[in-house]
Amino acid sequence: MSRLHNRLKKFQMAMFFAVIIFIIMLFTMLLMLVGIFALSQLGIVKPHPTIAPFFMFAIFSIIVGTIVAMLFSRFPLSPLREIISAFDRLAEGEFDVRIHLRGPEELQNLSSSFNHMAEELGSIEMLRSDFVNNFSHEFKTPIVSVRGFAKILKYEDLTKEERDEYLDIIIYESERLAALATNVLNLSKVENQVILKDKTSYNGSEQIRRIIAILENKWAEKNIEILFDYDEINFCGNEELLNQLWTNLIDNAIKFSPKNSTISINISQKPEKITITVSDQGIGISQGAADRIFDKFYQGDTSHATKGNGIGLTIAKRIVELHEGTITVKNNDIGTSFIVDLPMHD
Repeated sequence: MSRLHNRLKKFQMAMFFAVIIFIIMLFTMLLMLVGIFALSQLGIVKPHPTIAPFFMFAIFSIIVGTIVAMLFSRFPLSPLREIISAFDRLAEGEFDVRIHLRGPEELQNLSSSFNHMAEELGSIEMLRSDFVNNFSHEFKTPIVSVRGFAKILKYEDLTKEERDEYLDIIIYESERLAALATNVLNLSKVENQVILKDKTSYNGSEQIRRIIAILENKWAEKNIEILFDYDEINFCGNEELLNQLWTNLIDNAIKFSPKNSTISINISQKPEKITITVSDQGIGISQGAADRIFDKFYQGDTSHATKGNGIGLTIAKRIVELHEGTITVKNNDIGTSFIVDLPMHD
């Protein structure tokens, strides 16, 4: 059925091409006859008695030329048919389809643009699939845990210690779900935001000091030392979004830092930009992980043993982009550094 449909489309294209040629040739012929008639009326050209055979010959030539054009139209229309076929396959989900058109530079540029589009669509589809799979896993795991321990709590022979332990697990998993829902909402908010709103100039160094204090329970629990090297520097941007950015980066550093280690936070200012670096002493990340670290729900720990949902860094990158800055990740001799460059504004 699909093959018959393709043949029908090819025939329709050939007929369309032939009709266009017929109309052009007929219009040209009529225009020529009108011109001859006008010139004869003005006495510039004398009518010839053999004009009728000439007219019949012209009409016959138009018909024959149109038929020949229809038969040979497959050659000039071949690139167009290839493009249509490629688009149909792409619409059916064949993202590996590629075209290689020859001929004029415009056709080659079209071929290159199509292949680039197909490659990007394939990447987006892969990210979408990963997003759905990871999202399902991140939501299902705490729900199953909460459900299981809630059922156990119905048993009457549990000791107080066991009951408290199971309640703590339920509370912990509920907090994970709440954090995941909040992060998904935050991600949706910043992804749909195109223009940065509510820009102000404020003390960015003080903002980061407050975040370190708020996260004290987390880094103190692991006996982590925070080294904060800074001058009093004003940031220009959305204070709420930047607060979320630094919180995500510092919380991420705490999460992946071993006990009794050090986290370094440095702020430096140049005439054209402000650079904020957050470095930990964790195990670092592989090059493959570094390339995908800002993807939605991506986690270098594929076992999902590390607490987190892989959204924080995606949000961080989007916030930096809204501020027209850049964020990069770099492996150190020990640990990892996240480097944020924000442009200076008047």
